[in-house]
Amino acid sequence: MAGCSNDFQLTQTPVKSTLRVPVGHIILSGRWRNTDLSSGLQGSVNILYEDSLGLVDFHPASHIGVVYASEADLVSQGALRRKLAKLRKVNKVKVIVLAEKTPSSTQYFQSLQKFVMLELGFVLLAVPGQAEAAGLLAQIVHTENHQDVNPFCKKRKASNLDQCLLTTIQSIPKLGEVKAKQLLEKFESIQAIRGASLEELSTVVGRATATHIRSFFDSPLKS
Repeated sequence: MAGCSNDFQLTQTPVKSTLRVPVGHIILSGRWRNTDLSSGLQGSVNILYEDSLGLVDFHPASHIGVVYASEADLVSQGALRRKLAKLRKVNKVKVIVLAEKTPSSTQYFQSLQKFVMLELGFVLLAVPGQAEAAGLLAQIVHTENHQDVNPFCKKRKASNLDQCLLTTIQSIPKLGEVKAKQLLEKFESIQAIRGASLEELSTVVGRATATHIRSFFDSPLKS
C-alpha cells in the first residue's frame, strides 16, 4: 500500500507518555505499516511499530514527534490544524511537520506554513513524497543517535532539530541562510522572531530584510 490514512480521533491521547526510542530505531504509528515511507526506512534504521502514539506519526527520537501532512491534508486543512493545535497545547515533544508539497498542493502550502510557524511555532519542512520523507527521518535518527553515543555531544542534543528550524526560518521570503542563522542564534525560536520588533530585527539582519520579515509575520492568516 503506497499511502497512509491519516484519520484520527481528536479525543485520543495526543502523545504517548514515557516513550523511549532505542538507539538506532524509529517508532512509527501502526497505521504506517506497509507504506512507501516504511519501505523507504528499511535498511537505514530499525523500525518499531506502536499503535498508541496518539496524534504523532513518527518518533525518530524520544524528544521529537513528527507529523506527516499528506497532499490531501494540505488541500483540506481543517482536521490537520485541529490536530496540530492540540499537540501545541500538550507541549510534551518538539514537533516537526513534514508537509507533502506537490504541484496539486503548492497553492495551499503557504497558508499551512504561516499557521504552523506563526501560530504554533513548530518546524515545517516540505517533502515531495514519502520516499523523501523516509530519507529525512533516517537522517534525524542517525544524528540523534550519534549525539547519544558521543559524550562530548550531549549538550548539543537539539542540533538536528535546530537544523530543521533553520530550514523553516529560511522559508521566509527573501531570507537567506546566513541571515536565517543570525536570527536563530539571536532569538532561538520562531515565536521569538515573530515577537521581535522591526528595530530588534534590524540590528541583526538590517532594515530591508527586517521589513520583509515583519511583513511576512504581520500578513493575515488564511484558513
